[in-house]
Amino acid sequence: MSGACARLDRRGERTGGTVDFSDRRGRCVVLDEVTDENWRAVADVAPADDQRRFVAALGARYLLLSLRGGVWNSLAIRAGDSVVGHVMWAYDEEGGAHWIGGMIVDAAEQGRGVGRAAVRALIGRLAALPSCREIRLSYHPENAPAARLYAELGFAPTGDFEDEEVVAALAVPPTAGR
Repeated sequence: MSGACARLDRRGERTGGTVDFSDRRGRCVVLDEVTDENWRAVADVAPADDQRRFVAALGARYLLLSLRGGVWNSLAIRAGDSVVGHVMWAYDEEGGAHWIGGMIVDAAEQGRGVGRAAVRALIGRLAALPSCREIRLSYHPENAPAARLYAELGFAPTGDFEDEEVVAALAVPPTAGR
């Protein structure tokens, strides 16, 4: 692993100095493009058994959705030198919002702050896009850990639902990263 992590506040905004997307073990958490070298590791990411009612059983499902659906963009979540998760993002032209979806952190990496660091990193990446004014995501109403994490990062429920999931939004300040 090379380079320093960058430091952002809880909402993904730069606080100066380097940005720290590290997990609780001190590993730098990075979002990588899915490549010929890492796609198998991303495909094999599996959540804890009790999370399978909220997310896909394997990262492979989300990779296929990205490849075949034409809307989503998959990213590998790497902690240190290992692929430990998957997250994807999309832009909704009709609604004008960027969306975060399909996040899985491998069961063996749960509870180490990887998910929080990955969402913060993706908020920073999306907020730097000139077209980004709002970031949305959805989560199952019974997924209390996800609801807590997203609220702590500044996402607020909109009152809308996507299928059976609560939609939450984060407003992006006009100057964020741009």
